[in-house]
Amino acid sequence: MPLDDLDPIPADPAAPQLEAHLPPGVTRGPETLRAFRQVLGNTLVANVTSSYLWFALTFWAYLETRSVMATAIIGGGYMLFTAVLGTFFGTLVDHHRKKQVMVTSSTITLVAYAASGGLWLLLGEDRLADWGSAWFWLFTAVILVGGVVESLRNIALSTTVTLLVPEDGRDKANGLVGTVQGIAFMITSVFSGLSVGLLGMGWTVGIAVALTGLSLLHLLPIEIPELPPDPEAGGSRFDVRGAVAAITPVPGLVALIAFSTFNNLVGGVYMALMDPYGLELFSVEAWGLVLGVTGLGFVVGGGLVARFGLGANPVRTLLLVNLGVAVLGMTFTVREWASLYVLGIFVFMAIIPAAESAEQTILQRVVPFRTQGRVFGFAQSVEVAASPFSAFLIGPIAEFALIPYMESEQGRDAWGWLVGDGDARGIALVFMLAGAIMFVTVLLALASAPYRRLSSAYAAAPPQQVEAQPGA
Repeated sequence: MPLDDLDPIPADPAAPQLEAHLPPGVTRGPETLRAFRQVLGNTLVANVTSSYLWFALTFWAYLETRSVMATAIIGGGYMLFTAVLGTFFGTLVDHHRKKQVMVTSSTITLVAYAASGGLWLLLGEDRLADWGSAWFWLFTAVILVGGVVESLRNIALSTTVTLLVPEDGRDKANGLVGTVQGIAFMITSVFSGLSVGLLGMGWTVGIAVALTGLSLLHLLPIEIPELPPDPEAGGSRFDVRGAVAAITPVPGLVALIAFSTFNNLVGGVYMALMDPYGLELFSVEAWGLVLGVTGLGFVVGGGLVARFGLGANPVRTLLLVNLGVAVLGMTFTVREWASLYVLGIFVFMAIIPAAESAEQTILQRVVPFRTQGRVFGFAQSVEVAASPFSAFLIGPIAEFALIPYMESEQGRDAWGWLVGDGDARGIALVFMLAGAIMFVTVLLALASAPYRRLSSAYAAAPPQQVEAQPGA
């Protein structure tokens, strides 16, 4: 059902009174859905910009260094700073208007990308391409700042869904968010590879600066109907206590965050090794095209969620999707076939929007609106913190132990029956082990009491109402 066809849900007398409200006379319906679509369109522009430069940096760094450890450090650093700043970002979202947060995020990203361009002009590629130098890591860190701040926008967008979309359409709205992210991924992965391969990193940085400026200009006239928040007196900038106080009363919600944290621990393996594996099979231009084609999976998956929703029990949907991810991890590199890898990535990207939409929908229903920013930020901090740990850990292990071992006669004799022959069998073995660990974890979660408690809590929770504040 299209979002335009959804009617506002009558206020539930049991719904909590929230501190953040729509302006007087505004109810969730065509007007707020129009604002949501405008914000979503701007998010597409912003995501294209951020992903374009971040993909390009990863491709460029691996091609210049041929080091799995370098890409693991870059990817892990991104996830580490995202985790550290998640609760801070969430607190900012709760204490400020969503439009103000988004403008601030885009401005910081523009300044960071412009600074990276300045470094490129001042130092040149030869000095920046030496990953043993401080200049390489400074250049990387400046781009990283611009990318990390983008997560502030994403937290604000999650709370905007609650603010602007009727409760029974939020799972579909979250599916649309996944579709937009998929389109951005598809576009940027293609153009990042082509840009690095054909234009070079310098022009790529220049294009990213221009796109970021256009994104900011597009955002400025967009209006999000929202009254100023009324933050709790004495709330800290890192309001972990407020986030925990909103999470702990919901049965099974702590277990859900713990489950997602463990899955991100395994996901850090994919983050560190997926690009190096792909760049062993394809040229950088071809790899960018592959990611663009497989990025259609995001669009397909997000579109299916937007059309059909997540079912009556998003908690079950979340676990079943992760079961599918685990099976993929055990199979999509079982042989060094380009077609198998491409198919596996496409399927992976097609089912990820359902997982992300499910977690967003659960939190939007069971967590009070006034603390949702902190809860989304805290969940991001805790869950994402696992990925850099595994990325930093697996990079050196893969480069200095598993890859040389699988290139040896002893390794091929011991594991060749499982992973076959090829140049990247050490990476393939890591993928398979990570998938097997995730598979067992999901089965245990499905059989657990917290899963049943959270499912019951979701079904019993009253709709989150964000209605006009009388007399405001």
